Parts: sequence; structure tokens; C-alpha cells
Amino acid sequence: MTIKEKMHNTELYLPFDGELMKEQLGFLNRLYDFNNTRPTETDKREKLLKELFAEIGSGCYIEPPLHANWGGHFVHFGKNVYANFNLTLVDDTHIYVGDCTMFGPNVVIAAAGHPLLPELREQGYQYNAPVHIGKNCWFGAGAIVLPGITVGDNVVVGAGSVVTKNLPSNVVAVGNPCRILREINEHDREYYFKDRRIEESVLNSALKDCNSASADPNL
Repeated sequence: MTIKEKMHNTELYLPFDGELMKEQLGFLNRLYDFNNTRPTETDKREKLLKELFAEIGSGCYIEPPLHANWGGHFVHFGKNVYANFNLTLVDDTHIYVGDCTMFGPNVVIAAAGHPLLPELREQGYQYNAPVHIGKNCWFGAGAIVLPGITVGDNVVVGAGSVVTKNLPSNVVAVGNPCRILREINEHDREYYFKDRRIEESVLNSALKDCNSASADPNL
């Protein structure tokens, strides 16, 4: 098995291979270019992200700085994904993010890990396990997702949470380790924050847009 095959098969490998590092540094140089764009250079940012990412849909916005082990080379974003400052993607293997997902500041999505046995860590061994995140999720500031995790659709992960186990769709989950607090429910259709009620016109407009998008065969 080659080192690149090991990268994507959850096998232990040593990441300091000369050719591997040369390739990785090329992507990191391009990421450096992205992180040093001016706020007004939106077209340049979009072009660079298309070059960096394995896949990136329309309408995505990533606020620099973005940190990624492979510059996003193994990252797959759907449409309309938003990331605030300091998104960190440990993308030594594939990370998948569905449409309309949002990341608060300082979120970490880690697809790489190291063995617990100290003798192996001392040698620099690591393994990678892909991360799958569904559509229309929201990760609060400082949330962390560990290797091999799958998160369903419409999930809200609270600020500072550490996701160590898979999460089903339509839940609010918080804490370290992250636990399901409750399901998204009818209360959330009436209130958006504490006692702040959603205006009916806003709700109707959102539901209309959502239904139109669901009916679009291109989505």
C-alpha cells in the first residue's frame, strides 16, 4: 500500500515523506496567497478557493485566515457554506460539508489523529479518518469535530463543544464531550433567541425560499 493510499484508509503512516511534503507545501503556498488577499478582492478569493479545494459550490464565503494542513486539497464544500475567522481544517484526508452550513470563529474540523501509544507518537505516526457534515448545520465559535465523525443535517453544535461521537439530524448538541441536548422543535419555529419571537413575514419568506430550493432539480 502506498503512502497516499494509507492517508485515506485510516492506516498508520509517517507523513514526512519527501515527495508528500513537497506536494503539501505547494498547496500551502496557495493558501498563503488566499490568506493575504484584501477584503475587496472577492473575485480573487473565489478563484483561489476553486483551485485549492477538491470541491466548492457556488455562494461560499470563507473569511481569512483559513488554516488547512493540505490547503483544502481534500475538502469538499457544498453551496452557500459560510466560515468566519480562523476555520481550521486538518484535511490530511477528506472532509465533506453540505450546503448552507455555517462555521463560527475558531472552529476546528480534524480528520487526522495520532496513536495513543507514546512510542508510535515519538516516531511521528498518524492516521486519518474522513469527516462528514450534513446540510444546513451551524457550528458555534470554538467547536471541534474529531476524526471519523459524521454529523447529520440541520444540526446545531454549541460554542466550545467537542464532537467525539456521530450526531443525527435535527438536534442541538453541546458540551465536552458533545451530547445531544434536544431536537429542533416547534418552539424553534416561533422563537429565534430566548424570548425573541420570529416575525411571521420572516418565517413565511424563509419557508418559501426553502421549499423553492428543495424543488430545484439542480440542487
